[in-house]
Amino acid sequence: MTLDTDFVRSQFPAFEVPSLQGQAFFENAGGSYTCAPVIDRLTRFYTERKVQPYAPYPASQLGGAEMDEARTRMAALLGVESDELSFGPSTTQNTYVLAQAFAEMMQPGEAIVVTNQDHEANSGPWRRLTARGIEIREWQLNPETGHLDPEDLEELLDDTVRLVCFPHCSNVVGEINPVTEITALAHAAGAFTCVDGVSYAPHGFPDVGALGPDIYLFSAYKTYGPHQGLMVMRRTLGNLLPNQGHHFNGDALTKRFTPAGPDHAQIAACAGMADYVDALYAHHFTADAGPKARGQAVHDLMRAHEEVLLTPLLEAMKARNSVRLIGPETASGRAPTVALALTRPGEAVAEALAAHGIMAGGGDFYAGRALDAMCVDSELGVLRLSFTHYTTSGEVDQLLNALDAVL
Repeated sequence: MTLDTDFVRSQFPAFEVPSLQGQAFFENAGGSYTCAPVIDRLTRFYTERKVQPYAPYPASQLGGAEMDEARTRMAALLGVESDELSFGPSTTQNTYVLAQAFAEMMQPGEAIVVTNQDHEANSGPWRRLTARGIEIREWQLNPETGHLDPEDLEELLDDTVRLVCFPHCSNVVGEINPVTEITALAHAAGAFTCVDGVSYAPHGFPDVGALGPDIYLFSAYKTYGPHQGLMVMRRTLGNLLPNQGHHFNGDALTKRFTPAGPDHAQIAACAGMADYVDALYAHHFTADAGPKARGQAVHDLMRAHEEVLLTPLLEAMKARNSVRLIGPETASGRAPTVALALTRPGEAVAEALAAHGIMAGGGDFYAGRALDAMCVDSELGVLRLSFTHYTTSGEVDQLLNALDAVL
């Protein structure tokens, strides 16, 4: 079974926009195109349901039902219970709220493990807790490869560690970390785990229930949806941590860690992401399957397509002496997020690529700690080339030709 990219692209209005014709999008790690089901649901909510939800009149009841549908269907897709999924304004904000909750629960002298491979969203909020007497231990990446070695984590774990924070996939290194193995190590030491899935989820929604972390976060605007942060919090931990919402919402797990009023329309529109997965499944498969199984089948289809497209890009970059490829050199085990350290600023190279119809980005991408640890010049940053399953082989060829012209 191979992915039908013509069908995939028919689900994204961006590919029909005249101004984007001939433009190959390679900054998907910064935010994906939005699929039609999400746009349709968002438009419907703003035009037909834009009232306070959960009131007794019909428009309000329908609005609340659509919000509930989004939570129920996305939770099922992720393999967790519906009350274990919360929506917030962003992953960074969700993590900040979590950090405040852990700070209230923990005692001075207790420890949290963070990595220097992470995006700042799953690093900075935890590091700030040193001001409250919390010890922060850094699980450091290999400065040559960017790899996080679980054996190095074991040396940091003891009975004072309460939480281990790490990325499912770094937004510059690209390597997919073994979430289940790392979580097992943390749990054996009596610690919880918080996984930043922002750079992994765009490449197929994970079965969070099977992976086993206590917290899993990702951003809907990078998974074809609206600008929302999705957070899985397993019920045991969610009920243990102090409530961060209004006191009268303290008994509702879905509200304990979202102190601000929710964006009703964007939450409702998140159901469109599940619509899209279902549409891909129905187009490619005939067997009846539940939400989690449909999600896993689509996940595998996406990843197989991405690996085929990623291989020639990695091979071409490995062959260039003037380019340092950050992260693994093979497509298996990494996301199609390719950071390149060059002898000139990544942002300037991205600007040069734009003249060839390539939309890419340059800079540090809020992963300055990782790039510093790998001795990448902070003044230059990296050129980042990132794609997802709707990318075609023709667009990769366009990228390779453009790179030949500007490097």
